[in-house]
Amino acid sequence: MQVATAVIPAQAGIQRREPPIVKVLGVVPYAPTYEAMRRFTETRGPATPDELWVLEHPPVYTVGVAGRKEHFPRRTEIPLEHIDRGGQITYHGPGQAIVYALVDLARRGLTVRAMVTVIEQAVIDTLAAHDVSAERRSGAPGVYVNGAKVAALGLRVRRGCCYHGVALNVSMDLAPFSAIDPCGYPGLAVTQTSALGIGAGPEQIGRALAERISRLIER
Repeated sequence: MQVATAVIPAQAGIQRREPPIVKVLGVVPYAPTYEAMRRFTETRGPATPDELWVLEHPPVYTVGVAGRKEHFPRRTEIPLEHIDRGGQITYHGPGQAIVYALVDLARRGLTVRAMVTVIEQAVIDTLAAHDVSAERRSGAPGVYVNGAKVAALGLRVRRGCCYHGVALNVSMDLAPFSAIDPCGYPGLAVTQTSALGIGAGPEQIGRALAERISRLIER
């Protein structure tokens, strides 16, 4: 995660409260989706609407710019992608609700830290709607339930706009997490919404999460 130190001023003449466009993409491969995020961010203009992409990925490990080899898989056939978000290593796979936030922070007057807070709060609120209590952890971005991580997040900012986003574990095979130090924390426990008594599937949870992110960034 990259952290800004000051509020980015909104650009004159641009509507800040236009809601993001929510796109539900299904299960899509990681590499072309990553390139599409980068291309969208590089080519967008001052009036380009923000977008929230709801999706799942086939099994893949992703490593951020701060990634250290001691946290990598010991032995696995799952592909590993080096990418430009902040943070260490995490795992994506079917059954995980991912929301990529392609948001013009400058236009909305948001800092990176404020956007991280929005995403975390959206996850907390989504779980609370199912009577599950979740929390943040100081110095460790993401959302936790009873000490176990249920959602990981990371962002990249270019030209005042962010991309990447949040991955919420819903109903997936958690075993690949045991081959890594999730987010760089050895022994970090992970959990998922299906284990917390939530019956909604990844697309339903992903849509609800995107809607909450949208409402929060418009405030």
